[in-house]
Amino acid sequence: MSAISIAQIIVSILLIITILLQERSSGLSGVFGGDSEFYHTRRGLEKIIFWSTIVFAITFGVLSLISGLS
Repeated sequence: MSAISIAQIIVSILLIITILLQERSSGLSGVFGGDSEFYHTRRGLEKIIFWSTIVFAITFGVLSLISGLS
């Protein structure tokens, strides 16, 4: 196994964890029974989890491209 494959596995596990930690009522699921708030500002830990999910997704995509090119 190459270092890129190991990094891809680690980042994918972290991405799954951060997605599962996000609040249930955010996004499209809030339309079907979540909070009645129209606009919700992310604060504290919720904001950190949100941005780390984006970072892990971009990192996973870049690692996948690098793995595919080599």
